Amino acid sequence: MDILAEIQEKVSLRQYEISRHALNQSIFRDINVFEVEEAVRYNCEIIEDYPEDKYGPSCLLLGFTKQKRPLHILMSHPSRDVLKIITIYEPNPHAWKDHRIRL
Repeated sequence: MDILAEIQEKVSLRQYEISRHALNQSIFRDINVFEVEEAVRYNCEIIEDYPEDKYGPSCLLLGFTKQKRPLHILMSHPSRDVLKIITIYEPNPHAWKDHRIRL
């Protein structure tokens, strides 16, 4: 199973935790947990991978809610028993081309 499929499975099973930073940012940015789950489970892709991150392997996902809201979700690789969502935000169109490529 590839990394994305493992992430989607763990999110579907609710085997994840949200960091304090991600929780604070989600409140500040009005992003709820259901939107995060939708974006990961139904319509997402890994746009950046950080296998050598100093805190452990992680990746940046681009996902879309059912309302087509784009979300960037930085999370740990699924090698951990429980995924950790590190941060969540809506990509700034002035910083990202098609929400996928940094400008």
